[in-house]
Amino acid sequence: MEITDFVEILRAEGQLLADAADKAGPDASVPACPDWQVRDLLTHIGCVHRWAAGYVTGGAPEGRMPWPEAPGLDGPELVQWMRDGHRALVEALESAPADLACWTFLSAPSPLAFWARRQAHETAMHRIDAEASLGSGFSALDPAFAADGIDELLTGFLARDHGRARTARAKELYIRTSDAPGPDGSGNAAWRVRLSDAPPHAERVTATGGDAGAAEGAKETGGPAPDCVLEGPAADLYAMLWNRLPWESSAAVTVTPDDDGSFPRLWQELFAI
Repeated sequence: MEITDFVEILRAEGQLLADAADKAGPDASVPACPDWQVRDLLTHIGCVHRWAAGYVTGGAPEGRMPWPEAPGLDGPELVQWMRDGHRALVEALESAPADLACWTFLSAPSPLAFWARRQAHETAMHRIDAEASLGSGFSALDPAFAADGIDELLTGFLARDHGRARTARAKELYIRTSDAPGPDGSGNAAWRVRLSDAPPHAERVTATGGDAGAAEGAKETGGPAPDCVLEGPAADLYAMLWNRLPWESSAAVTVTPDDDGSFPRLWQELFAI
């Protein structure tokens, strides 16, 4: 995906988030974040957008941006504050030079590519939170974008693990999308994730053939049968892996659990984001 794609997705996702939050009201709870109400969600994403825009506009050429202060607003005024910060971030990304130099925290082709991608996914995931506060499902996501978000989680955030994601017994998870192509445009995007007492490891693979299942997952990746398999639409897998949907909640997703059925619970504990 190109930088312009991420910026356009960020633009749309921020608008959807603000609209859902405005409809839900500031007192509504956010299911994936039990300690939050919608006002906390709006304050968080509004601060994130201003913090990111600070880097993109050159506000911290030699270091780190301070975290913005909460605005002390509520209700419609807080929603508008969030909209203003979102709009400023989109405009900053649109006008930033291709050779932008600033701090980042995940590998990317360039700092501009990093901030466009990261903020698109940050905003999309919190848009899901805002829509969940209405007690409804989430709006559609482009499968390619959702698959990219899975990739960012597994090869980006998981790779920078600082010691939390460890298991006494090695376990492997195989993830296979049913509607997003692999990196080379063929097959289906898929990943193999290994958890153990060593740092976690994730690798991209291209799936082919029919339904995955443990045996098919082993055949497609050339390794041993995984302990657990997730297969389905990229958008549902994206939400599940970011712990926004219970693993057994989507009829479109096939979950082949490990012997004791503990992998979903383990993932939720290790990756409570």
